[in-house]
Amino acid sequence: MKCKLPGKITMAVCYYPEHWDEELWESDLSRMLKAGISIIRIAEFAWNKFEPEEGVFTFGFFDRFMALVEKTPMKVIFCTPTATPPAWASHNYPEILNATKSGVLYRHGMRRHYNYNSAKYRQLTQSIVTKIAKHYGNHPSIIGWQIDNELNCEVSEFYSESDSSAFRMFLRGKYGSVEQLNRAWGTVFWNQDYTSWEQVHVPRTCPSDGTNPHQQLDYLRFISDSALGYAALQADILRKHLRSGVFVTTNGLFGNMDNHLLVRESLDFMTYDSYPNFGYGFDTNWYGDMRDRRCGQGLSEVRSCSPVFGIMEQQSGANGWSSRFVTPTPKPGQMTLWTMQSIAHGADLISFFRWRTCTVGTEIYWHGILDYDNSDNRRYREVIDISQKIEAIADAAGARYAASFAVVKEFDNVLDASYDVWHSRVEQVSALGWYKASQYTHTPMDYLYINESTLLDDLAKYPLLVYPHATILSPRTAKLLENYVAGGGKLVMGCRTGYKDTDGHCVMTMKPGLVSKLCGVEVTDYTFVGPDDEAVFAQWDGTKPEAAVFNDILSPKNGAEVLACFDSNYYSGMPALVHNKYGQGSAYYFGGAFGEDAARAFLHKLGIAEPYAGIISLPEECELAVREKPGAKYFFVLNYSKSDAEITLHREMTDLYSKKPASGKIKLAKYETRVYFQEV
Repeated sequence: MKCKLPGKITMAVCYYPEHWDEELWESDLSRMLKAGISIIRIAEFAWNKFEPEEGVFTFGFFDRFMALVEKTPMKVIFCTPTATPPAWASHNYPEILNATKSGVLYRHGMRRHYNYNSAKYRQLTQSIVTKIAKHYGNHPSIIGWQIDNELNCEVSEFYSESDSSAFRMFLRGKYGSVEQLNRAWGTVFWNQDYTSWEQVHVPRTCPSDGTNPHQQLDYLRFISDSALGYAALQADILRKHLRSGVFVTTNGLFGNMDNHLLVRESLDFMTYDSYPNFGYGFDTNWYGDMRDRRCGQGLSEVRSCSPVFGIMEQQSGANGWSSRFVTPTPKPGQMTLWTMQSIAHGADLISFFRWRTCTVGTEIYWHGILDYDNSDNRRYREVIDISQKIEAIADAAGARYAASFAVVKEFDNVLDASYDVWHSRVEQVSALGWYKASQYTHTPMDYLYINESTLLDDLAKYPLLVYPHATILSPRTAKLLENYVAGGGKLVMGCRTGYKDTDGHCVMTMKPGLVSKLCGVEVTDYTFVGPDDEAVFAQWDGTKPEAAVFNDILSPKNGAEVLACFDSNYYSGMPALVHNKYGQGSAYYFGGAFGEDAARAFLHKLGIAEPYAGIISLPEECELAVREKPGAKYFFVLNYSKSDAEITLHREMTDLYSKKPASGKIKLAKYETRVYFQEV
């Protein structure tokens, strides 16, 4: 049975005793406790404090710190320090280092410069983790352990000689023979056939960007396999030495890694690093016009791995390295807003990064709760207020996020969209389009990942499933979707569905291939919407959603119904949206990517939008998230606007912050949050 988070919503902070004079430790712990912080995360970058030279282990430094902690109510999440190998390891064993695609080694001086497949690094890892776990595994103040730090962060591709050797083993295990590898990779194209395993490498620098796409797909799967194997190495060691009830986690999510499999194989639950302020950065467009609100996408992703999860690093100050990242300081109220954003999406642990801003090193501009001067600033005072709000909503611990529909994803298609530009162009538009439509119509959504352990019951929980672009489509997934619809579900699929098999080969059947019968449609022609083309819209019963980016021109089959037609380009008047009744349910195939307006149209037309309209009305600037458990619903209202907002409660509920009944029109100040309780 997996260990769980503490049984209440809890505040924590990341702390680095090695960065500070020991005379500060006691006062730091005291001030944390006074602010409502009851857990600290420590040691993820402190390898040298345990092993200053190879084979020489010392625990005096952290023993002194832990002895001080033990005198207080403070609890600890202890970390394995493997994200930053020491200089002696990099110097003595250059084979532990990762490399660029051109073969240039990364060097000591930052972090995450190692590779998972170095036999020597795995040996060093096994040694340090075993020593630490044996020494601290039964410590009464330690409630959990974090593996490494941000696996696959900074770099999520690996090109060392160790990786090529491990890649060959991975491929031999999968294919058995070079002949089968050649078939799967389509090496007949451009004379790429291999005649021995020694000729096979991880992708290397080639003219142009024309790496074999089937090799690339397997390579990305291999990276995930390597990272998961490295995490499992550590998790297995930890579980041998930890006392009962102590959890094991790590902080993600990062690229080229099957995080769902990571949780199933190695973790009790996932934790996440939430930095909404990236949306206000001066050198990034990651979050677009949703700014800090788009961080909810990442929270939804981690929730798909762990319905109730933790935040290991929650935004508390401005972000910045000396070489990159520039963001403003959170405005008054934004720390509270972002904390409640995390809790609203399912977090029961909030660990702020960090306690005090570091005065040395790369992250001197990555601010914590306290600034360099160590005084009680406004962010510290806001943390105290946050702790009071968390205490007020304590009963929400363990409640699950209540989604009205789910966007379907699969790991293979996530990988495919990371390198296939045809896929990525539609995927990027649809991913943001559905999330924005969900947010602005106050229709809470989940991500549902299909994998080898997914059952029909997992799909049947949702009245509507949306699989925007099932580019790679397996027979198993197609059958699951078919059974879901036959049982009464509604399924929406978009362009570029079903044209690749699991090797990434384009299949020689009419698209959408394995779901053609389910969707009642065939694709007779297709094209990108070119830069010289007018935007293409679909006329749909009084609405006109854009069929963005790419268009599949459709032909209905077996009595399927045309609901909308394209309005321009050479296929004007041809079917753009087909509805097919299948068993007890319905399938919809849309010949475009889903921008926000198209996603909104589907939510409204299919009767999914605004499921709580009879309970609460709120403007688009506010998010509505609902967590529920037997007998209770918790309505989180978050105002992301820098202006006041007005909401309306159509029935009386309890304002958990004030413990008073609330109904009617209510004004929220900028960045203000409320949590309402309804007994059910």
